[in-house]
Amino acid sequence: MLTNHKLFVHLNGGIRLPVTVQGASRRVISLSSSDMQATSQQEDENTPNSKQLSSVAGGIVALGKFDALHIGHRELAIQASKAGTPFLLSFTGMAEVLGWEPRAPVVAKCDRERVLSSWSACCGEVVPTELEIEFSKVRNLTPRQFVEKLSKELGVRGVVAGKNYRFGYRASGDASELSRLCEEYGLEAYIINPVMDKKQSILATGFNDAKERGQVSSTRVRYALSEGDMGYVSELLGRHHRLILMLNDESFSIKTTSRISYPKSCLLNLPPKEGVYENCRIISKENVVPCRVVVDTTNIHLELVEIDPICIQESRYLNIEFGA
Repeated sequence: MLTNHKLFVHLNGGIRLPVTVQGASRRVISLSSSDMQATSQQEDENTPNSKQLSSVAGGIVALGKFDALHIGHRELAIQASKAGTPFLLSFTGMAEVLGWEPRAPVVAKCDRERVLSSWSACCGEVVPTELEIEFSKVRNLTPRQFVEKLSKELGVRGVVAGKNYRFGYRASGDASELSRLCEEYGLEAYIINPVMDKKQSILATGFNDAKERGQVSSTRVRYALSEGDMGYVSELLGRHHRLILMLNDESFSIKTTSRISYPKSCLLNLPPKEGVYENCRIISKENVVPCRVVVDTTNIHLELVEIDPICIQESRYLNIEFGA
C-alpha cells in the first residue's frame, strides 16, 4: 500500500520491468530496467520486493513529457489525483539516445521537489514524488506493448493523457489508440483537453514548432525565457521562474558594495536572455532578499541594497526568483 505521499508517474513510452519505489520517499530516484532490483535493495534491504511492487498497483498514471512542470502538466496531475492514486514516471537520457543537443532544463533537478510540493493543494494535499527510468531501456516499445506493460507489469488501474498525446516507438500511437488499448486491457482512460496558451499572438513573432497547436508547452516556456518575458513565463508555469546556482568557494566575488557576480557555469537550469530584471528575490531558508538581476554573456550579477554574504552563502544552492 502507498503511504499518504502520492507518486505521480508520467511516461512517453513503456516499461520493461516493474518499478520499485518507496511510497514515502520524496526523492527523485534514477533507475534503469537492468538495475531496478539492485537499487531497490540498496534503498531498503529490509522491505520485501513484493511489497514494494504493490505500491504502484491500482494507481492512475499521468502521461506526458514533464520538462518545465508548467500548468498543463499540473492539470494532468490534478486529473490523475481525482481518478485515483496518481503516479509520475520520467525518462532519463532521452537527449543522448535521440541525438538532441544538450540543453539546460527549465526546472533544476534539485528544485523539482519544491515545485511538485506546490501542487499538493490541488492534488489531495499530498506532495508528489518522481521516479526516473533510463529511456534507452524502453524506447522500442510499441503502443500495444506500452499499454500491456502498464497493465500486466505495473498493475496500474488507469491513465490520464491530453488529447494530443503521442506514445510508443516513434510516437506511433495517439490518444484514440491509447483509449482503445486501455479498454482492451481493462484500464480506465481519461483523455482531457490540453491547457491552451492565452497568448496566441506568439505565432506572429516567428515562433515555429511542428507540434504547435496553441497549447501550453515546455517549448513555449523556453521561448518566453529566450525573449526575457518573465510575465509570460510566470503565466505558463503558474509560478515565478526560479534560477538555481550551485555555489562553491570560488564561485563568486564581491565587485562593489552592492553587487555580487557568479559565472554562468554555476547555473543548474535555464536563465532568461541577457538583460536587466527588476523585482527579483534571493530565496534562502531564513531570508528573502530583494535584488535586481543582470544577465550578461558570462555572468549573473545580483544588485542588492545591502549585502550579507553569510545570508547568501548559507546553502550549497543559491535560489533566484524572477518577478513578473
